[in-house]
Amino acid sequence: MRSRQYGPDLTPPWKRQQPAPEVAAERDLVVEEAGTGFCGAVVRCEKTAEGVTVTLEDRFGKRRVFPLTPRGFLLEGRVVTLVRPSGPAPARGPGVTASGSVAVPGARARVARGSRIYVEGRHDAELVERVWGDDLRIEGVVVEYLEGIDDLPAIVAEFGPGPGRRLGVLVDHLLPGTKEHRIAGRVTGDSVLVVGHPYIDVWQAVKPSSVGIPGWPEVPRGESWKEGVCRRLGWPVDTPAAWKRILASVNSYRDLDPALLGRVEELIDFVTADQSTDRPLA
Repeated sequence: MRSRQYGPDLTPPWKRQQPAPEVAAERDLVVEEAGTGFCGAVVRCEKTAEGVTVTLEDRFGKRRVFPLTPRGFLLEGRVVTLVRPSGPAPARGPGVTASGSVAVPGARARVARGSRIYVEGRHDAELVERVWGDDLRIEGVVVEYLEGIDDLPAIVAEFGPGPGRRLGVLVDHLLPGTKEHRIAGRVTGDSVLVVGHPYIDVWQAVKPSSVGIPGWPEVPRGESWKEGVCRRLGWPVDTPAAWKRILASVNSYRDLDPALLGRVEELIDFVTADQSTDRPLA
């Protein structure tokens, strides 16, 4: 017979675990992750393929990503449950774009110019758009992806570079002696600039600390690099989901390696250098 005094739960009230108060994971909130003792300020809170996560950054600049579990954090010594903020994400900063350029309030996208930038793949294009998208729209620069550069000489010939119609190309793993380096040498000229980064894949251009990993793992030659990275990081072997997770960790140029930053800025300067003679995109 059920007790009228206690109901179905016979645990005395003073012994029952009280629910932890919910606290919004707002940027710069300093908390401690209960399981590891890692203490840091909230950098971002986002929905990922694995659920909602929070990224903390300690006073040394080290970042770690944690799931938002109930009673998973300490705030000023009190157990709390972090929740995703309900309001819009805070602005990156007054008057500054994700690339660090001075923002132009109310500026409209410029009509696409004849010059443009080619990158190797969709991931490269999405990363460039995430950081430099605002700048490129104001400059009227279109970014397209090639799906590899084996046919680059024919693509350049079809594009027809010349005065007012410059072409900048960003190439993965552009190192002396490589196939990519030889192809780049065949097309480079006054109106064509080919630059590259040293990474096997543009994933590596994102700082590990921003993704919340200790570093990009080594993958033996012959094994799919992206799948190998997922296995060694303990992620599901699902490269589209992995890329979404990586891209979501990029909020500004600070999340990218300088080797990529310099190359993209160089391409933007190159294709916008002859503005006075620039022709609209055909």
